[in-house]
Amino acid sequence: MISIDRSVQTADLGDVRVANRAVVLRHVRLHAPCSRADVAARTGLNKATVSSLVGELIERGLLRETGLTENRVGRPATMLVLDGARYVGLGLQIGADELVVVAADLSGERLLTWRRAFAAATAGPEETVRALAALARRATSRVTGAGRTVLGLTVGVPGLVDADGAVPLAPALGWRGVPLAAELRRALREPGFPVGVDTDANLAVSAELRHGPYAGTADLVHLTGGLAVGAGLVSGGRLLRGGRGFAGEIGHLPVLADGPPSATADPACRCGRRGCLAAVAGVDAVVRRVLPDAAQDGPVTDYLPEIERIQALARAGDEPVRAGLTEIGRQLGHAVSVLVDLLDPEVVVVGGHLATLAPWLLPAARAEVAARTLAPPGGVRLEPSTLGSAASALGGATAALATVEAGQLPAA
Repeated sequence: MISIDRSVQTADLGDVRVANRAVVLRHVRLHAPCSRADVAARTGLNKATVSSLVGELIERGLLRETGLTENRVGRPATMLVLDGARYVGLGLQIGADELVVVAADLSGERLLTWRRAFAAATAGPEETVRALAALARRATSRVTGAGRTVLGLTVGVPGLVDADGAVPLAPALGWRGVPLAAELRRALREPGFPVGVDTDANLAVSAELRHGPYAGTADLVHLTGGLAVGAGLVSGGRLLRGGRGFAGEIGHLPVLADGPPSATADPACRCGRRGCLAAVAGVDAVVRRVLPDAAQDGPVTDYLPEIERIQALARAGDEPVRAGLTEIGRQLGHAVSVLVDLLDPEVVVVGGHLATLAPWLLPAARAEVAARTLAPPGGVRLEPSTLGSAASALGGATAALATVEAGQLPAA
């Protein structure tokens, strides 16, 4: 028997209105252009409620009327689309050899994408915070100068991130116990908008879920490409964070554990162990494996030219390069097969350098997934991301707008 205690479940009309705003915004985002009548019919909200909510959202600059009308019998209806040009989210990401900032509005339009060369692996936390703050200030100045309001900023980090925005461990950066959100807020002198931190993989899969070709896929994985390899995991339409928020560290899954360990067969990982996926498929590992001459003049700090050289050699049919990429693809497929058996995703997308080199990595990876997974073949798709190398920053900008999308109105 189901018991309902009405004394502790009274409705808060303010909360109901917030929830209904979120319903209206989501419907318009997914189905625009659409009319008020369409919103009411498809969401189950009554017409008076929809009319009131739409009027409020138009007044606050979150929806606008396009002037288009439906082709239907009766009175023409004014059509609605997301506006959001007044409000902006900022996303930053710490890459292998660069920092990236993206500003995006509520409709998903990228207003700017800036990159700054930066050797994050050797810079240290203090220098990184200063560089992030400088980039954030420049972006904030640009968008506010255009009459827009920044609603929040979210940074993507290749490592573990806790609920307070601190980074307990980021092997790719050499970080331990860095209170990144607090330090960045301090560097920005309490900017007047929320500053958040998440893993680059979580933000990248959020960008895929919102802006990629598999948007709306209920069971989706994004594998980041960089010094680290992280997994952003969406299951049943929800982001999987785990008990402490540390889920998705696939880069430290051992993929070379089938044979006896050795210094050559099991390359060292930045985490201190051997044979991890990141030590095989991270961007530095790929360059070392495929371009053994790359470090002749010193450590590689700019990976883009090296990845472009690998592309050119692979296209030209260079057999050692293609063989190296095929082997890396097999190890990538090994790791993906574990995810497939555990989570049964519909799609796994790979980003960063893994997407750039996908024509030579993914055939072997797909074959390895098919050979290793228990489920019948044909269930999961393994594809390159189409969002480019700024996917995590785009996800960060989207995350910064989350409170508005959840129905909370920006400050007037």
